[in-house]
Amino acid sequence: MTTATPSRAGSGHLRTTRADAASATSSPVGPPPRRRVVDWRIRFAALSTVWGFSFLFIKVGTGAFAPFQVTFGRLLFGTAVLAVAIAVRRDRLPRGMRTWAHLTVAALLLNALPFSLFAYSELTIPSTLAGICNATSPLWGMVLSLVALSEDRPTRRRVAGLGIGFLGVLTVLGAWQGFSGLDVGGTMMALLASLCYPVGWIYVRRTLAGSSYSNLSLTGAQLGLATIQLAVVTPLFTTFPSSFPLAPLLAVLALGTLGTGFALLIQYGLVVEVGPTTAQMVTYFIPVIATAAGVALLDEQLGWNTPVGALIVLAGAALTQSRPRRPATPSAADQP
Repeated sequence: MTTATPSRAGSGHLRTTRADAASATSSPVGPPPRRRVVDWRIRFAALSTVWGFSFLFIKVGTGAFAPFQVTFGRLLFGTAVLAVAIAVRRDRLPRGMRTWAHLTVAALLLNALPFSLFAYSELTIPSTLAGICNATSPLWGMVLSLVALSEDRPTRRRVAGLGIGFLGVLTVLGAWQGFSGLDVGGTMMALLASLCYPVGWIYVRRTLAGSSYSNLSLTGAQLGLATIQLAVVTPLFTTFPSSFPLAPLLAVLALGTLGTGFALLIQYGLVVEVGPTTAQMVTYFIPVIATAAGVALLDEQLGWNTPVGALIVLAGAALTQSRPRRPATPSAADQP
């Protein structure tokens, strides 16, 4: 469920260059990096939880509000959290029309469009299925990166992972039953939402890579632009709510503040501390938590093919993101 400006297709996520990582962890100039009060494993678990519960929040929110309204509220509250963080850290917003133009496109591809599609999809499909569809993003990302990014080359392992992953998708959808009982429209919208993320990541990688602005600044500006986009679209297709039931309102509030704003801040810290490879592993926990939350709290029905297919999808996604190990270079201590 990511909404930031990454350099790779993962779950979504924040862009960190080697220079950024080096300056954050081993710069010989300036004060030493602050020790984190909360262990990164606890923050990783918290991030997995809030992103997994996001699909439940969407389901509850759309029970009283239109999908565009849920998305607008999510973006508004998420932007407010990041705006406070930017102000506290005294960060500077990006400048230049070119940067803002690229951020506008990124906001559409990574925030406004996929968030809206997920909200509309959950009008007709369970939150568990939406969460599993979200896990297909690495699969779409690998296909697109092979076409759009010349530095990515297919390997047997990654191609095998792609095949396994889409076999898992067919298992989740019950292809052998002719997709009976499946809402095709809602499912396609959820899959299209998951496709938006790698499209957006590749666009950002081609247009904003190497930017001198911080991840927090770029992400805050991007989320703010997405909020403006929904502020324009929402009144055109919805009417103002006649009431604000407490549970759906709290769900939208949690979706924005926790599942969008604070989640991005947590992931930003994880990327800096443990690196993007470890941080992006959150992708594989999201569908598990989304499924557990939907079944336990929303009484959603779960056939055997849904969890089995989800495990196959995750296994395939993991293979597509794996890289062959390079032979270790002997250190001076290892020399005879």
